[in-house]
Amino acid sequence: MRSAVLAAAIAISALAIASPADAKGCIKGAVVGGVAGHYAGHHGMLGAAAGCLYGRHRAKEHAHDQEQRQPQQQDKM
Repeated sequence: MRSAVLAAAIAISALAIASPADAKGCIKGAVVGGVAGHYAGHHGMLGAAAGCLYGRHRAKEHAHDQEQRQPQQQDKM
C-alpha cells in the first residue's frame, strides 16, 4: 500500500509541476479518486487518474459557468 500511495503522490506532483494552469480540480479529484479506487479493489492509481480527469472537467465547467454569469452581473449594474 505504501508504494501505491508513494506512486500516486509522485504522479500528482508531476502533474502539478508540469502544467500548473491546467491542474485546477485535478489534485482534489486525484486524492478522492485514489482513495475510492484503493477501497474498491486496490486500484488507487486508476482511481487517481480518473479523479484527476473528472476534477479538471468540473473545474472547466465551473469556469465556463462563471464566464457566462459575469456579463449578466455587469449588465444589472
